[in-house]
Amino acid sequence: MTDPSTVSEPTPDDTALLCDVMLGSLARILRMCGYDTAYALDRGVEADDRLLRIAREEDRLVLTRDVQLAERAGERGVLLRARDTDDQLRELAEHGLALALDEPERCSKCNGRVERVGDGEFPDYVPDDADPVWRCRDCGQYFWRGSHWADVRERLEDV
Repeated sequence: MTDPSTVSEPTPDDTALLCDVMLGSLARILRMCGYDTAYALDRGVEADDRLLRIAREEDRLVLTRDVQLAERAGERGVLLRARDTDDQLRELAEHGLALALDEPERCSKCNGRVERVGDGEFPDYVPDDADPVWRCRDCGQYFWRGSHWADVRERLEDV
């Protein structure tokens, strides 16, 4: 099990993550920060053995609040002690995980890659003043820097 304090400055470009079933909110925010973040329940996986297999096969760092799972993951596991998502982010930030919002790269819903779409290439529910707009290549979800983006940015700044 890796203590978060020993994680050597992971960045979205070089670190793939796997959040266990207790960390769905954290997974969404990490995706917004650009991390390739798999979430156990998105894959219908709850069993520790299967999570560990996925982490090994996909070279992912396991984030968990489960002491036994973190121990079994060894060097590929990070035990988070906090229950609150902001406190979990704080734990990761204090120990070197780069947490910032820039250009969206990942879909917060499904973890797919997002691409920028041109003016008028998005549905009516996207606000007229939304610029730029991105769409997930996998699930088709649209994203823009609205109030949710501002809320998450503020949360990360507080962290």
